This record gives sequence, structure tokens and C-alpha cells, in this order.
Amino acid sequence: MYIEENLRKVEQDIPENVKLVIVSKTQSPEVIRKVYDAGHRVFGENKVQELVAKQPELPEDIEWHFIGHLQRNKVRQIVPVTAMIQSIDSLRLLREVNKEAVNANRVIDCLLQFHIATEESKFGLELKEAEEIVDSPIYEEMQNIRLCGVMGMATFTDDKKLITQEFSHLRSIFQKLENTYFSNDPAFREISMGMTGDYRLAIDQGSTIVRIGTAIFGPRNYV
Repeated sequence: MYIEENLRKVEQDIPENVKLVIVSKTQSPEVIRKVYDAGHRVFGENKVQELVAKQPELPEDIEWHFIGHLQRNKVRQIVPVTAMIQSIDSLRLLREVNKEAVNANRVIDCLLQFHIATEESKFGLELKEAEEIVDSPIYEEMQNIRLCGVMGMATFTDDKKLITQEFSHLRSIFQKLENTYFSNDPAFREISMGMTGDYRLAIDQGSTIVRIGTAIFGPRNYV
């Protein structure tokens, strides 16, 4: 029962206006079903092959978020089953999502992923690159994607001051984009930041979506 207990603890710790995406990577459909049966409906996966394998084995009303780095040649596989792609880091990727969404007769919610951490390994845009995307006539023609906000991952560190600065930076990016491009678009409202180790700091800095796995499932076994 520890999964259900962990879920309740996290739910009680998160304000009602913050969406909890439970990161179910490496977890079996049977384990995910325990969380579903406890009442949760929003899950996140970071690998295409895991998402497309699990989705048919689980209830259709699950809201799947794709939160990992996405290659353009794999977009077709997830567009039919994904509610939101949180990891858009190029115009070419956004264009591919739109193309496959047209083919699937869907509109896909997307977040622009930004590089806010000190580690070089993190994917993501800089503000100038994001502005070039939304200024592009190619973006203007896209009818089957909906930009809903921003996403970022803080540095993996115990330095709370650094993490807070990085989350504050992402919030400022969101505000600049909102004020300049999306002031009349109510869909552009999401700031996805914060995971098990830092979600409280993220919420303090304005996060509207947190992505939490370990606090629910415990440490993952990658073997």
C-alpha cells in the first residue's frame, strides 16, 4: 500500500492549482494501475518505446505527457496517444508534431523546453531561439499544435539557492513570452518545473505542473 500512501502525501503537499504528472518511466503497467486505481489519471513517460508499449495495456482515460527528449522520427508513434508533449526544443520538432497531428486529426498541447541548468547534458532552448520559433511564419501556419507554456529542469544539486535561481529564470522566460506573444491566449499558462527533490522550490517560484516519480514509487531499479 506504500504507493497509495505516497500518492496521498504528495497530493496533500501540492496546491490544487498545480497539476501532478506522475513519472512512470521504468514502471510496469501493473504498478501504474495501482496509482490509477487510487484515483490518479495523469502520467509522464520519457521514452517513446515505453509509452507506446504501456498505453494499450492501461485505461483509455489516462492523460499521457511525454517529458523526454523527442526525436523527430519517433513523433508519429506518440501523437495518437499523447495529451501533451513537454519537450519541444526546436522549430523542426514542432513542425513534425504539427504534421503528425494533422494526420491524426488531433491538436497536441506542447511546452517549449528551456535549458536552465548548469549541466551541459540538459536539452532545451534559449529565449532567443524560442522567440525565433514563435516569430516564424512556419509557426504561424501550424493549426494542430497549441503552445501552452514552458518546461525546464534544474541542476541536479543540493544547492537550493541555485535551484531557486534557475526556476526563477524559467518563470521570467515564461512571463516574457506571455507578455510579448501570448497575452491574449489563455492556453499559454503552464510552467512545468519541479521533480521529487525540488518540487516545493518550484511551486514557490510559480510552477503549475510538477513531474514526480521517486516520491511515489521509491528509488527506481534500472536493471
